[in-house]
Amino acid sequence: MRADRLVAALLFLQTRQRVTAAELAAELDVSERTARRDLEALASAGVPVRSQAGLGGGWSLVGGARTDLTGLTAPEVRALFLLMDTSAPSPQTRTTLRKLVRALPSPLRADAEAASRAGVADGTDWAGAADPEEPRLAALQRAVVEARELTIGYARPGREPSERTVHPLGIATKTGVRYLVAGTEHGLRVFRVGRITSLTETGAPAVRPEGFDLPTAWRTLAARMEDRMVAATVRGRAAPGTETVLEGLLDGRIRYGQRGPDGWTAIEIDGPSPEVVAARLAGLGARVELLDPPEARAALARIGTELTALYAEPAPEPAHEPAPGTPEAPPRAPVPAATRPG
Repeated sequence: MRADRLVAALLFLQTRQRVTAAELAAELDVSERTARRDLEALASAGVPVRSQAGLGGGWSLVGGARTDLTGLTAPEVRALFLLMDTSAPSPQTRTTLRKLVRALPSPLRADAEAASRAGVADGTDWAGAADPEEPRLAALQRAVVEARELTIGYARPGREPSERTVHPLGIATKTGVRYLVAGTEHGLRVFRVGRITSLTETGAPAVRPEGFDLPTAWRTLAARMEDRMVAATVRGRAAPGTETVLEGLLDGRIRYGQRGPDGWTAIEIDGPSPEVVAARLAGLGARVELLDPPEARAALARIGTELTALYAEPAPEPAHEPAPGTPEAPPRAPVPAATRPG
């Protein structure tokens, strides 16, 4: 059970006389079942939480019990834990976490301490090194918290860095990769932290849109990014035994159809473009055959031509044939064994 969610649930109870599991689920952005388990966990840990069934029922703190975290709201606690990287905490983070744990009711402290040690985040991709983001991450987090406008250098793959002015609004993490959510002159944008090459404070305050909510904004922005990543569908067929390799290459963006009499399986692959899908599959050679669209087949043919030109062995030179009428040289006599170089 995550300590930050239990604290948020407890603080939410403090602000209401009675709450339902549905109301807590909406507040914490979890399922009702998870919210109910959290409430039961608080009760089991000794927090005076009581459940009342029937119409108008719900959960409440007996006698208006309160924690020592007075003055903090549930969203503020969640934001505080969000800024903490408990998988690789700095000394300041560890100090802050200890203070928060001490402020919890005594029955919760042991569980909270255990929860703070129960997770680890491995940011290294199995396919390569993690983004070199750490030198800039702390400065970005500070700019978000203190609402400071920044000028950042940003380098997209294969392009030179360009500068832009942004209003930092939050840091989102997806599968171990961090992204800066920021306001720009073109609206909300997402910047991969590992691609930020420089950052400078402009001295102006960052502008935060009225009613801005980071989880809501991230869901909208992520959906747009995912739509771009599945803008094209490529169809083909795969040889037997390639399923595991395909899953690793395509990260679940593949669907399987019927298996033919020859053992090959029909496949459909989603991607940002036919060319990108073709490039991803080029290393499988003849184990995958793309059928449509034509752009995918043309891209693979082009890749094959380029690789052949780069890596094909030069053709052997033809054996020398004597000109007509020219006597052939007599064959050389074999060297006696005793005189061969040894």
